[in-house]
Amino acid sequence: MFSRWRKTGCVLWNTRGRLQWTSSTAKLYSSKPAKAPAEHKQIRKLLIANRGEIACRVMRTAKKMGIQTVAVYSEVDKNQLHVNMADEAFHIGPASSQLSYLKMDKILQVAKASGSQAVHPGYGFLSENTEFAELCKDEGIIFVGPPSSAIRDMGIKSTSKLIMSKANVPIIEGYHGENQSDKHLLQEARKIGFPIMIKAVRGGGGKGMRISHTEEEFIDQLNAAKREAMASFGDEVMLIEKYVDRPRHVEVQIFGDQHGNAVHLFERDCSVQRRHQKIIEESPAPGITQETRAQLGEAAVRAAKAVGYVGAGTVEFVMDQNQKFYFMEMNTRLQVEHPVSEMVTNTDLVEWQLLVAQGEKIPCTQDEIPLNGHAFEARIYAENPDNEFMPGAGPLVHLSAPAQDPTIRVETGVRQGDEVSPYYDPMIAKLVVWGPDRERALKKLNYQLGEYAVVGPDSNISFLRRLSANQSFVSGDVHTGFIPQHYEDLFPSQTTAVDHADACRTALAHHLLGASDMPPSRDPFVSCSAFQMNLVSESTLNLKFDGKDVKVSVKEIERGNYTMSVDGGESHSVTGKLEANANGVNYVVGTVDGVTKRVKVVRVNQRSGTEADCLHMFPTDGQEAVKVEILLPAYLTDADSSSGVGQPIAPLTGTIQKVLVAPGDAVGEGQPLVVMLAMKMEHTIRAPRGGVVESVMCSDGDTVKMKALLVKLNDSEAT
Repeated sequence: MFSRWRKTGCVLWNTRGRLQWTSSTAKLYSSKPAKAPAEHKQIRKLLIANRGEIACRVMRTAKKMGIQTVAVYSEVDKNQLHVNMADEAFHIGPASSQLSYLKMDKILQVAKASGSQAVHPGYGFLSENTEFAELCKDEGIIFVGPPSSAIRDMGIKSTSKLIMSKANVPIIEGYHGENQSDKHLLQEARKIGFPIMIKAVRGGGGKGMRISHTEEEFIDQLNAAKREAMASFGDEVMLIEKYVDRPRHVEVQIFGDQHGNAVHLFERDCSVQRRHQKIIEESPAPGITQETRAQLGEAAVRAAKAVGYVGAGTVEFVMDQNQKFYFMEMNTRLQVEHPVSEMVTNTDLVEWQLLVAQGEKIPCTQDEIPLNGHAFEARIYAENPDNEFMPGAGPLVHLSAPAQDPTIRVETGVRQGDEVSPYYDPMIAKLVVWGPDRERALKKLNYQLGEYAVVGPDSNISFLRRLSANQSFVSGDVHTGFIPQHYEDLFPSQTTAVDHADACRTALAHHLLGASDMPPSRDPFVSCSAFQMNLVSESTLNLKFDGKDVKVSVKEIERGNYTMSVDGGESHSVTGKLEANANGVNYVVGTVDGVTKRVKVVRVNQRSGTEADCLHMFPTDGQEAVKVEILLPAYLTDADSSSGVGQPIAPLTGTIQKVLVAPGDAVGEGQPLVVMLAMKMEHTIRAPRGGVVESVMCSDGDTVKMKALLVKLNDSEAT
């Protein structure tokens, strides 16, 4: 990875101009000799109290440092990657995180039973739980994170703002008081002036957060935020803040040790979000002046020192169009997006966490932390961007990712064949890339997203490619309202006709992949063409190509040589071959009328009754992936197409929060029927059509499975 080195002072640089840190040479990078504190403890075995990609991420660094790892897992996670990676693994309960990953007593029992000296909480779950940090301390187990006092003070947003104000960290106007009546909060919102932000005082990740643009919608938004906050954090206390127009979300990675030292590792821009949750991050923030960058870093370090911070943390700011910034909150843990900071400073923040947790000093001073190049992280989720980013779940039938190198990282906790569970966050992976500047890093990100292929649940990969290619994003004109502002570009209408060459390549792929069950022609003689004399083998393939019905007629002139026509149009000359890479991924190299393209193709044999097989086409030339259904001819189907049509069903497995209708109610299309909590988010289930409620199939507090019927509507139209 690093072949040539030069030495500058006490810092080692490679010929690409990037700094390499290792625990074995950490003392080289300190301007003062390290002095171990009295409470210095050596971590030999580490329990990771988390799951998925962050558990795998922590394990990789721990193994590099010679530390044994212990995993915990719920019933549905018993075959997951983090369990297989660990040296030891312990079952801790059923699928619900409340009964497994959030059970502090079970986690500590495993820590003691396994002989672990430390617990790394990752992010989410118990990572910002004051009580858990205290329990670890009481049991003599190192909590790899800040002291419980810092978690407590920063975990309550109203308290954190008071502390930041005293530390001369800019804060935004708002109400953080104890009077939580709806009437009083509305009065405070009027004083501040709309639009305002409603935020839960605890937690993060966009949970319990709403924007109220007008006084009329305030109470509804407040109640929705309270319900979501109670479900996520067990606390519905809210604060009210002035909403900054076209705000940017800029955060600073900070790090502290037990000796009172604190440094920052520059800023990240996390402005582009959906549902107040980040989907793409970069470091450094585009367009930030050196003066603003210095001010951000200094303010973040003041914030860290104000609470005696230890370990990795993030100070989050909201920034206006004039680069004036205000403290928003402090996340007292490692962030999901920490890899972009690692890439531009060439550090390993998990290694730093473990060193500092043992009582060592931060491995370097502020002046020794470089800022080299530019890095992006794209979060790849199982979700449907075209359906308001509805999270998904289900088996990963196919999963192939870009090849990794020192400038490309794929952080994941799943493999092909694993299942995206409805019980947890639907993240599949994080794609992280580095380039010497923003332009080249962004170009690399877009290309590598094209190397990703996910078949199973819907994914946001095509959306991320459109986003990263958007000209406003390319120019760095980002803010938290970016997606709504550029909605038409990011969600283009699907009105264009099917490209005939693409349809021909799909038919070619279907044939080359050995589709022995290709629907035959109605002509019984043509369907037995292999035994006919003087007749060309011909078949007809019925496709649903990206939602559009297409019929492709195929004549095989000789092996590998065809003529095809689409919907009775002109004939096309088609040749091609099938290739497979070392990982068994199939590529079709097809030539249509002299133009050759290479397409990654995945076939899903899912026909059951009348359900169609699918071909998933992933072009390597930058075009978007396409799902093509291989339809049975109508004479072979006998499905009752009316089954379940027009009835409101559960989009995911989840818990019913509130039923809003009763039998006999007349409802109109789009009217809210049920509010449910699924995959940590609140979802409102609306009427797919007008009608009258015949029966309600669920009650408040019920757990319902994905696709369960929630409300039965009769055929009478609402008036």
